[in-house]
Amino acid sequence: MHYVPLVEVVRSGFVEGVHHGALVILTPAGQVLHLRGSIDAPIYPRSTNKPLQAVGLLRAGYKPADDEHMALATASHEGEPDHVAIVTGMLDGIGAAEEMLQCPPDLPLNEAARARVIHRGEGPRKIYMNCSGKHAAMLAACIERDWPTESYMDPAHPLQVQLAATVREIAEEPEHPFGVDGCGLPIIPVTLTGLARAFQKLATATGGTFEHQVTSAISTHPYLMSGTGKPDVILMRTVPGLICKSGADGVFAGGLPDGTAFAFKFADGHERPRLPLAAAVLRALDAPGADKLPATPVLGGGQQVGEVRAATDAVSI
Repeated sequence: MHYVPLVEVVRSGFVEGVHHGALVILTPAGQVLHLRGSIDAPIYPRSTNKPLQAVGLLRAGYKPADDEHMALATASHEGEPDHVAIVTGMLDGIGAAEEMLQCPPDLPLNEAARARVIHRGEGPRKIYMNCSGKHAAMLAACIERDWPTESYMDPAHPLQVQLAATVREIAEEPEHPFGVDGCGLPIIPVTLTGLARAFQKLATATGGTFEHQVTSAISTHPYLMSGTGKPDVILMRTVPGLICKSGADGVFAGGLPDGTAFAFKFADGHERPRLPLAAAVLRALDAPGADKLPATPVLGGGQQVGEVRAATDAVSI
């Protein structure tokens, strides 16, 4: 991958930090409108793949009880009470115990939720792990198809074969060797161009399709698929019709109802530049509501003394 400056950290008029990355924006016709850095080398999309995997889950027989369960199947949740309650309901609905989840135990990512858990004297649990909703949906699909539940994370398991095929089909990507994600599941590599292409298809999916079922749940419940104050919530609640998803290590992708789509990755894997760059892209595209997206302040002594902003030529459409 070749990375270029995309986001600057400005303090008191001085650029004290730069986040390098790669960015692609596609037109509604699927042509490259703008690019910075390498956009055709495979990356690990991490959780940005989850909406695509959710389409594969539906194809494999997953039957979510409602849009809330569907949203949690795509989620990188923060372990807040609503998230935990819904994942608990997903497991109860299929008669599965928390111990059947094969994601590692963790504490909630949300600070307040984590503090409450620690105050209660609890330790890490699988259900608090940010991928537990996807794992619960995978268990449900396996039970529906009478597939083995104890080996659902194996790349050769029929569920994982189905999910990998779905991601590659939607992204229009060839097969690349799997990686291992933070939750232990296989990572399906794609290029940034393929990732943007996939979100283009999600954002323009028609009613009655599995793609539309996934995007409807995400757009209705952005908080459930992420958490309080997360970029996904801010962006989708501000820009009508936007479908987007964050992934670990600096990955992000989004699509607009007209078919314009974008994807980027930061070389340093930092979360801080994600919202500023997404906001800059959406403003450059004149997306409705993009002018209302908040700036990302840099503080000094509790007061704003600068901001995290897109570099001058990062989004020169």
